[in-house]
Amino acid sequence: MRSKDLPKATKGRRMSKETRKKTSKQASAARSRTTPKSSTKLSASKAGAAAARPATKTAKAAAAPAPKGTVLVEGQAAPAFDLPRDGGQRLSLHDYAGRNLVLFFYPRADTPGCTREAMDFSRLTKAFATLGTDVVGVSGDSVKAQDSFKNKHKLETPLVSDEQKEMLAAYGAWGEKSMYGRSFPGILRTTVLIDGKGKIRRIWRHVKVDGHAETVLEAVRAL
Repeated sequence: MRSKDLPKATKGRRMSKETRKKTSKQASAARSRTTPKSSTKLSASKAGAAAARPATKTAKAAAAPAPKGTVLVEGQAAPAFDLPRDGGQRLSLHDYAGRNLVLFFYPRADTPGCTREAMDFSRLTKAFATLGTDVVGVSGDSVKAQDSFKNKHKLETPLVSDEQKEMLAAYGAWGEKSMYGRSFPGILRTTVLIDGKGKIRRIWRHVKVDGHAETVLEAVRAL
């Protein structure tokens, strides 16, 4: 009896293994049909691309460059300009041919330091005029803001509006500033003296307001 049962038992074990193999293959095929590899990869790729597109646009917008400042040197020709001024008129470098010109660049109209500087130059306008010299203030403020600034403080000097920062950049008055440990682009308080031939004679950078207008007047006298 034992010798007859042994083949049957062995055959039963072989069938059991074959059944398990078939079951395993069927389960694997079912999983493959449910989540195809190509579909999963494609979906992941599309999701990644969709997430990347907005980030790219944001990065481009944030990277929009401000005008780069120019490093001027004394003795070179003054950069040309033609911009609106208070009162709705325009001013250009050509308007001052044959006369000395003082350009004082200030950060913002009607702020304490800029007001003192503009008032000091305004007070000395006649003294500059006797030396064949005109004085012009320049900032990134709108014409309306320049009008208000001039009328409020009864300023004598023309005030140019450079909202696009092009003249400021050309004259080296636009660059990196820092405050409270933070760096940012902005207007650097700068003064440039140009002679009647359009040549830059003096440049004052990082100007300290107190006594500055008098210092520039003395420099004009020394030409």
